[in-house]
Amino acid sequence: MQKNLHLDAADKRILTLLQADAGLSLAEISERVGLSQTPCWKRIRRLEAEGVILGRVALLDRDAIGLGVTAFVAVKAGAHDEAWLTRFSAGVAQIPEVVELYRMAGDTDYLLKVVCHDIAHYDRIYRRLIQVAPMGDVSSSFAMEQMKATTELPLSELPHLS
Repeated sequence: MQKNLHLDAADKRILTLLQADAGLSLAEISERVGLSQTPCWKRIRRLEAEGVILGRVALLDRDAIGLGVTAFVAVKAGAHDEAWLTRFSAGVAQIPEVVELYRMAGDTDYLLKVVCHDIAHYDRIYRRLIQVAPMGDVSSSFAMEQMKATTELPLSELPHLS
């Protein structure tokens, strides 16, 4: 669902800064945006209240903490009804190694991104996954190399942000 929000140039600058480093102080953001601290803080609070800013997090290096294996798991649904979807999504939500879950169009019904430390760890995750709900097919692909990854959205490309 697209939200019809008015985001001006100052909002865009704030969002760009926060996407790059959510740990910036209010003083640093205000200075870089060219606003005093109170109006800057009010804009940030408004962006949070409107659901544009969903949260602020620390991004971790998966390799540094031992989660260097990434698997993409394609799932074909065992049934195409609300009860199956509810059971499947609730069950997958209980598996912390599944860091992303998408409902897809096309041959694959659901696509999961799974992080783990080795193939044995993935096998344990897989065994939990297949107990969640009956599935038609489960196919896993393992990433050999991450060539690009970002959490920063391309704000400059949005026409309503000019």
